Amino acid sequence: MGLSEASGDVQVQLSATQAMELHRRDYRVERPLLNQKQLEELGHWSSAPRTRQWRTWFQCSCARVRALLLQRLPVLVWLPRYPVRDWLLGDLLSGLSVAIMQLPQGLAYALLAGLPPVFGLYSSFYPVFIYFLFGTSRHISVGTFAIMSVMVGSVTESLAPASNSTVNETSTDAARVQLASTLSVLVGLFQVGLGLVHFGFVVTYLSEPLVRGYTTAASVQVFVSQLKYVFGLRLNSYSGPLSLIYTVLEVCWKLPQSVVGTVVTAVVAGVVLMMVKLLNDKLQPRLPVPIPGELLTLIGATGISYGVDLQHRFGVDVVGDIPPGLVPPVAPSPQLFAKLVGNAFAIAVVGFAIAISLGKIFALRHGYRVDSNQELVALGLSNLVGGIFQCFPVSCSMSRSLVQESAGGNTQVAGAVSSLFILLVIVKLGELFKELPKAVLAATIIVNLKGMLMQFADICSLWKANRADLLIWLVTFVATILLNLDLGLAVAIVFSLLLLVVRTQLPHYSVLGRLPDTDIYRDVAEYAEAKEVPGVKIFRSSATVYFANAELYSDALKHRCGVDVDHLISRKKKLLRKQEKLKLKQLRKEKELQKQAASSKGTSVSINVNTSLDDIKSNNVEDSKAKQVSPGDEPQETAASGQEDAKAPDVSTLKALGLPQPDFHSLVLDLGALSFVDTVCLKSLKSIFRDFREIEVEVYMAACHSPVVAQLEAGHFFDASITKKHLFASVHDAVTFALQHPRSGPDSTVLATKL
Repeated sequence: MGLSEASGDVQVQLSATQAMELHRRDYRVERPLLNQKQLEELGHWSSAPRTRQWRTWFQCSCARVRALLLQRLPVLVWLPRYPVRDWLLGDLLSGLSVAIMQLPQGLAYALLAGLPPVFGLYSSFYPVFIYFLFGTSRHISVGTFAIMSVMVGSVTESLAPASNSTVNETSTDAARVQLASTLSVLVGLFQVGLGLVHFGFVVTYLSEPLVRGYTTAASVQVFVSQLKYVFGLRLNSYSGPLSLIYTVLEVCWKLPQSVVGTVVTAVVAGVVLMMVKLLNDKLQPRLPVPIPGELLTLIGATGISYGVDLQHRFGVDVVGDIPPGLVPPVAPSPQLFAKLVGNAFAIAVVGFAIAISLGKIFALRHGYRVDSNQELVALGLSNLVGGIFQCFPVSCSMSRSLVQESAGGNTQVAGAVSSLFILLVIVKLGELFKELPKAVLAATIIVNLKGMLMQFADICSLWKANRADLLIWLVTFVATILLNLDLGLAVAIVFSLLLLVVRTQLPHYSVLGRLPDTDIYRDVAEYAEAKEVPGVKIFRSSATVYFANAELYSDALKHRCGVDVDHLISRKKKLLRKQEKLKLKQLRKEKELQKQAASSKGTSVSINVNTSLDDIKSNNVEDSKAKQVSPGDEPQETAASGQEDAKAPDVSTLKALGLPQPDFHSLVLDLGALSFVDTVCLKSLKSIFRDFREIEVEVYMAACHSPVVAQLEAGHFFDASITKKHLFASVHDAVTFALQHPRSGPDSTVLATKL
């Protein structure tokens, strides 16, 4: 019993202490009630000076040349400060690990691009070394990538379709190499150009759901494209919309023609790779470097193929001759630019989006900055120089980048080491892989798609988190599957932007109420304690008002106010027109009566026609004297008439016309969500002022940001009827003023507000 009483006393003391702490947190502010004009006078507001950065572009000095050189060639910044003792060993091990992965992936992704495997090795050397000089990310691994390869493959297969005969295979390969290298040059030109004009922000239009849906669809395209190597089939080339569907149908149709040896080789290689990956995941804390499963599988498969003679005994396709040494530079074919320009732009944007997204992830993790515009230039130069040396377009690989980071890589020295290792393979060791089965390369590609295919789990997570993002993901995926990679990306971007416009057209409109004993106003539908201020209606939109939703804003405002404003105005105008007609009728009747009276007088006077000329002159003089009034008498008469008019009831009011009056006398528009205004928004706001004043409701605005106020001034929004005194610093200021002046204008005396 004593324990329970003690615990009760402790709880009482705690609650009292908490109440005292809450009471101490209260704050009281007493300040003048501020409209926009008074706020500008109090804060000495002036428009921010415009910065003309373009002027600095044409300035030339030694310091500017040095800064520009260091900006465009970042290796000159970090290489002289490179801590050899701390980072060199990690970069060497990381570079070797990445090269071991780069070798099989380069061979495999060349097949994915529809090219001979040796060109994958070229694409793993030149671009990597160029990025070492110009890149700003320390951890991404530039080189061949599945998404880029399949995009290149869709271009090469559509413009240089494969032939079923082996006679024309060499000419087809040559045509595809020329297409791929020219495409790489064009991609590089796009990326360098966009980077130099600081167009790196273009990647912001590729949202994360869009990129993930696109890469998932591309991984499905990659998977389908490798089925012919897994089953040993010869398929027709399809391009354009529904090409993926046609390929799947043809694979299903020709499955009975599969080569058993090829299928067995692919399955065995895939199982081995999966087991090595599972082993790496389990032993990751204990292994300094992951087990190179791809390289071991390639070496083993090449040895078995050479010893068993898989090509001749079981009909398994092999890589074939890999010419040693580097190829000389070849100029691109300008005649192909017109055919490749659309695909080149899509590949340039997708490659940059993948690279910059990975680069920013690693930069945040390790505490450094990635320059998006310089990344565009670096990738562009990598593709431009690579295209001259017969490489196909590249980007960065997620799997290799993770290996480069986890193996101890700190800078792009690791990338330079991996490119030198690839150079050694090209010069001396490439010919050893001529007996490598293509089915093993296909299995390597399919196993590496696991991470991207796991992105199908996004559907469940986005369904719970944000269904609009889920819609973007699904539309991107379906469009890319059905329309191919280039058209699918265009449809995805257009749909994403249209959905953004639709979401701004359907914002959350709310009527606000005041929380008890605070200056805080919240939606009365969401907060039970928020009560509307009597006589004042407060309206807010969650989105900015512009041409696409200005009319919807006005309609929602009139609907939420509970008054049919348009109907009330039309009834008022009809009644006023009736009154005018009645007045006109009365005036006509009075004139007719006056005419009748004048005519009756005229008949009686017409008898006495002998009026003298002197009488007429005297009458005219008297009339002129009656009309001449001294200037001092006129204001008195005007004032007297004004007093008589004031005493006369105003027949144009709603009450005098017998129309229902709104239950509020003031309307406050909370414009805190506005980020900009356009001409349509200005016209819409003016019409709101005009319409509500017609029904005897004064309108005030509140919480506008300074740039919006400046745009209102530039658009000549403020005039004699709408001044800055109608715009208040906060909603509470506007409400307080409206309560103090329920039927007066904004020029009345301003009192203080207590919060």
